[in-house]
Formats: sequence, structure tokens, C-alpha cells
Amino acid sequence: MALLWEGLWPRLWPVLAVLGLFLALALLDLPRQLPALVHILLLMGFAAALGLVGWRAFRGFAAPGEAAAERRLERESGLRHRPLAALADRPAGDDPAALALWHVHQQRAAAQLSRLKVGAPRPGLPARDPRALRAGLLVGLLAAFVVAGGEAGERLRRSVTPAFAGPVAGPGLRLEAWVTPPAYTGAPPIFLDPAGGSATVPAGSRLQVSLSGGGGGVPELVADGAATPFQALDMASFTAEMPLDRGLHLAVRRGGMELARWALAVQADGPPTVAFAEPPGRAPRGLGARMPWRAEDDWGLATLRAELRLKARREAPPLVLDLPLPGGAPKTARGTAQPDLSAHPWAGLEVEARLLARDGAGQEGASESAGLTLPERSFNHPVARRLIAIRRDLSVEPDRRSPARRALEEVAQAPEAFEHDTTTYLVLRVARGRLLSDRRPEAVPEVQEMLWQTALALEEGRDGRTQRALQQAREALREALDQAERQQQEARENPERAQEQAEQRAELQRRIQELRDAIRQHLEALAERLQRENAEAMPEGSQNRLMDQREMDRRTRRMEEAAREGRTEDAKKELAELEEMLKALEEGRSQRAESPERQQRRERGQQQMGVVQDMVKRQSEMLDRSHQRAEQGERDRSQRSRPQQRWPQQPPPQQLQPQQNAEAQPEAGQDGRRQRALRRALGEMMQQFGDLTGEVPEGLGRADQAMREAQEALGRGGDPRDAQQRALRALQEGGRQMAQSMQRQFGSAQPGEGEEEGEPGDMAGDNQPGGQGQEQAQGQGEGRDPLGRRSRDVNGNADNGADTRVPEEAEMLRTRKLQDELRRRGAERERPVEELDYIDRLLKRF
Repeated sequence: MALLWEGLWPRLWPVLAVLGLFLALALLDLPRQLPALVHILLLMGFAAALGLVGWRAFRGFAAPGEAAAERRLERESGLRHRPLAALADRPAGDDPAALALWHVHQQRAAAQLSRLKVGAPRPGLPARDPRALRAGLLVGLLAAFVVAGGEAGERLRRSVTPAFAGPVAGPGLRLEAWVTPPAYTGAPPIFLDPAGGSATVPAGSRLQVSLSGGGGGVPELVADGAATPFQALDMASFTAEMPLDRGLHLAVRRGGMELARWALAVQADGPPTVAFAEPPGRAPRGLGARMPWRAEDDWGLATLRAELRLKARREAPPLVLDLPLPGGAPKTARGTAQPDLSAHPWAGLEVEARLLARDGAGQEGASESAGLTLPERSFNHPVARRLIAIRRDLSVEPDRRSPARRALEEVAQAPEAFEHDTTTYLVLRVARGRLLSDRRPEAVPEVQEMLWQTALALEEGRDGRTQRALQQAREALREALDQAERQQQEARENPERAQEQAEQRAELQRRIQELRDAIRQHLEALAERLQRENAEAMPEGSQNRLMDQREMDRRTRRMEEAAREGRTEDAKKELAELEEMLKALEEGRSQRAESPERQQRRERGQQQMGVVQDMVKRQSEMLDRSHQRAEQGERDRSQRSRPQQRWPQQPPPQQLQPQQNAEAQPEAGQDGRRQRALRRALGEMMQQFGDLTGEVPEGLGRADQAMREAQEALGRGGDPRDAQQRALRALQEGGRQMAQSMQRQFGSAQPGEGEEEGEPGDMAGDNQPGGQGQEQAQGQGEGRDPLGRRSRDVNGNADNGADTRVPEEAEMLRTRKLQDELRRRGAERERPVEELDYIDRLLKRF
């Protein structure tokens, strides 16, 4: 085999070189550019060259025999005297001595056979091709394959079929073909090569072919052998189109001659895939149901929705929720939906959730079902809890109305449970009567809605309902103001829309009147509640201010005038100030509703939290002094370690050192006594806070241990900085734990009551040397920023528990006021240059 390869390869290479050159030309589609006659001559030339080279290469070729194979083995193995031939030969005579000698010779020859080897074949091609032209041909052939790409097969076919190649188009012949994908894909049109080729297009695409110029009659569009004539636009222009639902071979034929041919493959559009990224459950905050999802599609998602089915009643119609998708039609999307279904009749029941995604083609994909329990609102009022239980039972078994009627009858027979409220009693009787006489399936949901509203009224009271109505009226008015502002801009661009602007002003008047009515009803409800909660205990003059509606009426009248005159900015400003008044009213009501004993305990807790802040400040000051002593000691050691030039009157370092040590030792001893006193005060405060709340924060215990270690280090002259740092961090953590304990037991702090020391986020404000964080927080209005909002990042420690909040209208107005004030001050050029530069940087940044 080695000898055969050595004989064949040098003879095969010229033949392969001719074939490789032809393949390179064919893949580059050069024969297609030639006229038909020249193309035929080229094929004949290559065929002749191939025959001639093959004839010359294999002329006189003979397969290697056994003798040549033996000589190859002996040569490659390094054997002399042809031992393989000696094994087969025999002596000519019969002399015994000669035969014995020959037998010994054969034995020696046989012993050499263990070293036989063939060796690698060596055709000797480099000697025939010293310039390595064969490597250039291989590189060119590879490049031609890359250029041809997916059209390699089609180009090879065209290179050997000159009779089917289209004629060279004249100047007047113009052929254009393109594929328009479906609109939902968002993909651009795909233009086909007029010379032919292949392409892959989306399913549902549409092919359009346009032909103009030339001659020869009406062209035809041939699809898998079926011909369809073009539609004539004029005497020389034609067009044809067809849908592409499957892969096919297309050709344009005119006058019996094929002008172009394409092979089109259709890419099927698969349905979208959607799944839960995590098991659904309750949201960490609020009453939302958390449903993380991920979805993808070939060309983009159109809609996404969640389908919830009640486990206890699978035949019930599902609850369908539309989930928002990112802008456009994303191919891949992820998100987390948190719908609030606490008001739905299924709240508190187990459901099966399934995600459904739809693409632009109308195909739908579904996820696996996942179970979860819908979050429900907790009610404290016993009657409200009973009504919600009845409502939930009707969701599970709507056909069993008798138990629900009996339960409503039992609740109505004990009016003292709902304070003999006539409205509640009438609702209970109406709900019972409807369950008894109304046999429509829609009656059950209507009764459930009545029970829900009644439960909310019992839980929140009248002021809670009026507060929700007031919030809805404010939102509606704000949306109407935004719409009016947009219509004003459109009216300035298009005066013909003045009639719509007049209608919008009338809508604004109606919304303002609804807000006025909502404010009046809410104030009346607050007054009734204050009367029930011992209104005579309120601060002097507060009730009169609560009941006085003159200021709010004045604000609403100003809004009406501004809306009537088209001044939407002024109306927004009045609405923002009115919201601030309502907010202050609510905060004052919450503060007055607190009992005196509870308020006194809250104040005691806030005082103790203020003591912790003072301890943080003192501990920070001692840590600063420890750092200063350590730095001074390092400077002294570095000065002693290197020689220094001294003036005659300067004492040597050996004389200065005792004096410096004498100054440092009393200071360390004084800090030790301060540390002991601070630890004693911490112990007393921990005992007082434990008596107040029944629990001692763990951080304060760690702070006490760290203070003890720092005291011992100061006493023996060691380095107390590590212990003091741990004590400082533990004090801050203990302060945050105290604030959380206060919030659990007494609720959130009221405005003006320990805001700088009552919130966990503010305790981190003292994490600066010297306690500067507390002073900065106080300097900003008790932990509030210039816009009056609660400070959520004091000295680099953010309140990670807070969510991002969109600024309210009042904050935006205050922002504008701050910017106007900065611009006014920046225009006063007599101010110092540093101040003007600072103002300019603020305006550029914000």
C-alpha cells in the first residue's frame, strides 16, 4: 500500500489540480458571467485538459509486485545482502557441506526479520512542486467555498449547465424580486439576487417580482412546475406576487428562456415559550401576589397574561390578568408581576396559576401550572371577619346559599356587634334576601361585593371610606389637569381643536366639584370620629381648625378660576398645596388619636433612643482621640528611627520622649474613666428600655462587651481602637433595633416626635468621626431633605428597606422654587466667586 500510494499520488496531483481550479472558478460563479458559447468552450477546455493530464500521468503505470515490496522492507529495515530473497532461494547443488552452510545462512537471515518495518510513504511531491503551488490552490479553493456560502451547490450546478444559463441582460431588462416578511416579525424585506440563488424566509411572507424592459412576451412565475403569468402594468412592465407558506423552487421564465431561479426555504414560526422564573407566592411587601416570569419568541411577544383557576372549583371561569410587557415586541423578556387581588372573592383561597403568551401570528404558548394562595387582607373587626368568611365560602360553593343566609341572619340578630349601625343591618338583610329570592348566577358575586364593602366600612369606619373616595377624586383631577395641559399644547399647534379644549375645561370643573364634595364628606367623617373618640381631649383650637373648610374652599375656588382661564400650572399648584393641607390634617388626626399613656411611653422610648445617639457621638469622639494618639506615636517612632539635624538649643529626642509619654498617659487614663462611665450609662439605659418594651436589643449587649474590652485596653496602655470600633458599630445596630422595637409596639413616629432619633435609618448618621452625622441630620430639618421628604440616605447609609417613590406634585413645586432661588442668587454677581461657582455646578447637575 505504501508503494502504491507513492506511485499514485504524484500521478493524481496534476489531475486534482485541474479539478480544483475548475471548482474554484465555479464557486466564484465566473462561468455564469460568460456568454453561453464561451461557457461551453471553457467546459470543453477543462475536459480536454483533464483527459490529457490523466493520460500523461497514468501512462506506463503498473502496480508494485512482491519483489518491490521485499526490496522496500529490506531498505527501510536497514538489512543487507537481501535476507528475504535468501529465505526463498535454494542451492543449485547437493553438496552436504554447501547445504549445511546455506542452512546456517538462512537461520541468520531469519533472525533479522524481527526488525522489519515499512516506514512512512514518501511520494516525493515536493521535488516535483518546489514552489508549493498546491498550497496556493488549496487556499484559493477554501476561499471560494467561503464566498459561495449557501449557494455553493447552486453555483456548481450552473457551472456545468451552460444551456440553462440565462442570457446576459440587456440594458433595458430589469428584474427585481423581494420577499416581505409578516408585519408582526418586524423584519426588513429580503431582496433576492437577480442572478438566482437561495434564501430562507419567515412563514407567511409574500413574494413580489417585478420585470421591466426587454422583449419576448408576458413572463411567467414558475413555482414547483406550476406556471403563473405576470400581471401587466403597461406594455413593458410586469409584476407578480404570491404567498410563501412552504419551501419551493421558483423560476422566472420568458419566451421559453429562464431568466432566474431561486430555492426558497420557509422558516416555521414556533409558538412562544413562557414559564415561571420562580414559584409564585406572596409579595414581600403589601398584599400583592408575586409572579416572576420569563418568556421568549422567534419574532417577538405580543401579549402576556396570567390565568388563575380556583382549586376548590375548577369548573369556575378563570381569572385572567393582563401582564405588561417591555416596550415594542421583545423576543426575550423577564419580569415580576405583583397584582393586588386582596379585594377579589378568591382572596385567601388556593388557586392554580398559568402563564399564557401570544405572538404576532396568534400562536399561544402556556407554562406549567403552579399553585399559590392569594394574599388576603386581615380584618380586626369581628363582624368584618365573619362577613369575609361568608364571602369566601360563597366563592368555594356558590350553590349552597342556605349556610350563607343562616350566617347572615345570625350576624344581623346581634346588632351590638356592629354598634347598632343601621346601614350595616340593612345591607345584611338585603344580602340575605337576594340570596333567598334572586336565583340568577350573577346574584352571588353581587352579594359578595356588598359583603366586601360592608367589611371595609366596619374595619375602616366612615372616614376610611371617605379617605379612599378623596384619593380617587384627587387622582381623577390630576389626570384631567394633565389632559388639559396636553390639549392646550395641541390647540396652539392646531387652532381647529378649540372645541375639544372647551369640553376639557367643563370636565375640569366637574372634577373640581367632585373633589370639593369628597373633601366635605371626609371632614364630616373625621369630625364624627373625633366626637366618638372623646374630642374634648384634643388640643385647644384643633377641632375648630379641623371643621373649618374656608381655607380648602378657597383653594378649590382658585382651582376653578385657574381651570376656567386655562392656567393649568396654577391649578396644579393649588392642588399640590391642598394635598399638603390634607396630609397635615391626617397626620394631626393620627397624633391626636393616640392615648396619653401610649404617647408617654413613646416619648420615653424616644428619649432613650436619643441617649443612644449621644453615646454613639461620645464613643466616636473617644475613637478619634485613640486614632490621634496612635498617629502621634507612629510619627514619634519614625522620627527616632532616622537621624535628624538638631539645633544647639533643641533637646535630643531622648529628652523629649519622656515628656510626650507623660502627656499621653494622663489622656489615656482619662479616656479609660470616660469609657467606664459610658458603659455604666449604657447598662442603666438597657435596663430602662427593657422595663419599657420587655426586650433588650442584642446590639446593645455586644456594645457593652466591646466597651469593657476597650476600658481594659486603656487601663493597661494597649490599643483600644478595635474594641472601640466594635462598640460604635454595635451601638448603631442597637439603635436600629430599638427603633424597630418601638415601631412594632407603638407604630410609626409622628411628625416632629423624635424623627432624628426614632428611625433606624438615622442611627447610621453618627457613623462619622465626632458625631457629625447627627448634627448634619438635625441641620437638615430633623432628617428631612430640602424638599421636606424623609431623608433616606444619611452619610452614605441608605435605607435599603424603602422602595423607589415617584415625586409628588408638591415636591416638584418645591423643586422649582429651589431652582428659581438658585438662579436668583447666581445672578447676583457681587457674591463671592466660590459661592457663584457652587451655584453654577448645582444648576448644571440638577
